[in-house]
Amino acid sequence: MRSFLKLGLAVTLTILLNLSNLSVAFAVDIIQVTSPGGIKAWLIEDRTNPIISMKFAFTGGSSVDPVGKEGLANLVAATIDEGAGDYDSQAFQARLNDLSISLGFDAGREFFSGELVTLKKNKEAAFELLNLSLSEPRFDQEPIERIRTQISLVLKQRQDDPGYKAQSTLRNLYYPNHVYGRANDGTPESLKKITTSDLKGYLAENIAQNNLTVAVVGDIDRAELGALLDQAFSGLSKKSKPFRIPGASPAIKGGTIILDEDIPQSEVLMAQKGISRDDPDYYAAFIVNHIFGGGSFSSRLYQEVREKRGLTYSVGSYLSLLDQAPLLMASVATQNERVAETVRIMKEQWSLMAEEGPSAQELKDAKTYLTGSFPLSFTSTGRVANILLAMQLNDLGIDYLDRRNEYLEAVSLEDAKRVAKELFKPDEITVVIAGRPVGVEAETPLSSNP
Repeated sequence: MRSFLKLGLAVTLTILLNLSNLSVAFAVDIIQVTSPGGIKAWLIEDRTNPIISMKFAFTGGSSVDPVGKEGLANLVAATIDEGAGDYDSQAFQARLNDLSISLGFDAGREFFSGELVTLKKNKEAAFELLNLSLSEPRFDQEPIERIRTQISLVLKQRQDDPGYKAQSTLRNLYYPNHVYGRANDGTPESLKKITTSDLKGYLAENIAQNNLTVAVVGDIDRAELGALLDQAFSGLSKKSKPFRIPGASPAIKGGTIILDEDIPQSEVLMAQKGISRDDPDYYAAFIVNHIFGGGSFSSRLYQEVREKRGLTYSVGSYLSLLDQAPLLMASVATQNERVAETVRIMKEQWSLMAEEGPSAQELKDAKTYLTGSFPLSFTSTGRVANILLAMQLNDLGIDYLDRRNEYLEAVSLEDAKRVAKELFKPDEITVVIAGRPVGVEAETPLSSNP
């Protein structure tokens, strides 16, 4: 889902940031760079500080983990920088520390990603260490077993966490026999089955030039970056193993599942089918969700559940944007004696949004906040690099920063009401409660198949 633009294409974004009586204007030029070896990246030059931040991602993530070896991608991410080339684990980490280089990797459900942050004066060494970690990781036995033990301990602790139990139960019920239904980081049992050969195989099959996306922000120009991109990534294979996540729809809709947990406060998770990021109505849905539960102190859920009734400290909703299985979700934690009332109020607000949609004032206030707060995302090179990477991964276009607020402003009240009615399905809410809620009865989930 990528479309690369021609070399040299740039877009200028002028942001007006108003803080009290302070007005600051700054321009952001996004440039597409193509290295001599054909590696592509989006670049924003920032000469404010002698720092370079790079974010990059490869498609796949944990979704390509073999059945029975869930957690493979996560273990690769945790061990790939534990020694590479002639450097063993201790020497590699010491080299990073001595040069004040930050290098890290992460395995999400759909992407295997990395981050490199370095001082400009150490850029050659930083990109060389990145190259070694991707092209010549050692995967020595000692660090593998050390990291495996650490991850296993975390996974075992999660098994006792009520919130995690609610999430994993919903995932398993919604997507049985699908990669979205599996544990992203694996299980203690699956982790034991992963071999050094599996780690090397994951890199060989899934880390390549053709599924690589790169974003760079900092004190570097196009020519310098082009050379460093080749230094970091030219050693990768040209093509990855073919990869596609099959489509998925929730296997159940509606119903209440109670996980018995001897705790004074229940964890509640509510979910239904959502809207994809590339849907034409996404921006309307984004605004409507902000009004419903995504807007923190201003949202309907916050006002009705916390402010008016004091049922919880925190409540909210969000759009989960997995590529093949978007969801509309809400979460809350409250005392067992107050769960029934809390869930009832949240469902009432769900229905009210579906029936009436937002008001004209709510829409106006949401637009004001969402457009006005956007410049606050540009507070560090790392955050800006994250935005650039997300723009590419979601195929938003190199002019997205110029047009993002226009998309939001274009949403009419009629659009918002229509999308609210289409998106919010109170009869299809699945509720998972971990705790001992008083006055709540478990309901058998309904199949989503007719």
